[in-house]
Amino acid sequence: MSRSAHPAGPRHADVVPEGHYTAPPTDLNALDEKVWARTVGRNGDGVVTVGGIEVTRLAEEFGTPAYFLDEADFRARCRAWAEAFGKDADVFYAGKAFLSRAIVRWLKEEGLNLDVCSGGELTTALDAGMPAERIAFHGNNKSVQEIERAVSVGVGRIVLDSFEEIVRVAHIAQSQGRRQRVQIRVTVGVEAHTHEFIATAHEDQKFGIALAGGQAAEAVRRALKLDGIELIGIHSHIGSQIFDMAGFEVSARRVVQLLAAVRDEHGVELPEIDLGGGLGIAYTSDDDPREPHHIAKALHEIVTRECEAADLRTPRISVEPGRAIVGPTAFTLYEVGTVKHLEGLRTYVSVDGGMSDNIRTALYDAEYSVALVSRTSDAPPMLSRVVGKHCESGDIVVKDAFLPADLAPGDLIAVPATGAYCRSMASNYNHALRPPVVAVSDGEARVVVRRETEEDLLRLDVG
Repeated sequence: MSRSAHPAGPRHADVVPEGHYTAPPTDLNALDEKVWARTVGRNGDGVVTVGGIEVTRLAEEFGTPAYFLDEADFRARCRAWAEAFGKDADVFYAGKAFLSRAIVRWLKEEGLNLDVCSGGELTTALDAGMPAERIAFHGNNKSVQEIERAVSVGVGRIVLDSFEEIVRVAHIAQSQGRRQRVQIRVTVGVEAHTHEFIATAHEDQKFGIALAGGQAAEAVRRALKLDGIELIGIHSHIGSQIFDMAGFEVSARRVVQLLAAVRDEHGVELPEIDLGGGLGIAYTSDDDPREPHHIAKALHEIVTRECEAADLRTPRISVEPGRAIVGPTAFTLYEVGTVKHLEGLRTYVSVDGGMSDNIRTALYDAEYSVALVSRTSDAPPMLSRVVGKHCESGDIVVKDAFLPADLAPGDLIAVPATGAYCRSMASNYNHALRPPVVAVSDGEARVVVRRETEEDLLRLDVG
């Protein structure tokens, strides 16, 4: 059975039986370019390098576990998205995937806008110099303080997520003598075939105002009557880790139908639509993500066709890739601590990190790849489960993978495609210290987010 979208976790419709795994790869030393950052490769000694630097040297200098981010790859992906959509559309990087001041500066330099969904993300964006007019503010329950600041600094748009928020933002903007540009987030009733925790366009979830029952149309009526806000468009986000355009086509059609209804009722053609993000990346060799220019072409064709059918001017399109930009650009480097063989089952490979630096496997049953990176090996493959050091049986980094049978304590292994959500969702469970993020480019490496220390933990513990 074919899949219309790849999941972040358990598959829908074609659930794979428990314990299922694919056959081992023909070459355990190969690095699939779909999965790894663009400057990753092996040198003549078999050691993996990124940005021209050996991982063994990176481990010595920065320790493990650590996230290593290929800056050249990140910038190239920013440029690819900007060029694919062109000057007649807007690309907002979804900061929730991973945000730091260095990331903000790279986005600014490469011409991308930024989507934030908390006061902390907004503070980081502004502190790093992102112009407020290039920032969009999301969230299903923004605090009064967050809205007040967003309005006062002049963010380019606030995405309204509820009837309460329509009034709240309008009142705050009016009290500041401003007219805030806003979009209304609607749930369009599209099943994106993704994990239930990250599917966001069906009605039974916390995000947005439903098209069903006329709720979205009523939200537009209320927004158009309020002086403190300027309604510039409709926003729709159907989920995450999606690989084809079928869901976007349905979403765009329903959003355009709403735009036509607004025109017919109010005589207003809203100038913008935001189709959100959620485009998938390759976590394993089985994944087949689309390139930005294919995505841009498909979305433009879908929206143009639907608008022509509704006799509407084609609105300006916005998209919000986060994972699709930063996800493939980083990998997490671990040192093997123990190797536990279970005859007839699998081998448990314990590393010096775990669910505190990558919660996605435990949370979504997410799939990852893994490779021995400190050397090559001619040993036969062994079915392995890469696990962490935390006091949880669910502390799994890679559920099922093949690693060389001669893997031993002290070896370095790496998990690719960990740029998105891993550091963002990292925790101090068991009082673990969150790893650093190290940017690597052209033979140089520098820390952009430092490793936490025990002093950091104690500084917050006021006793």
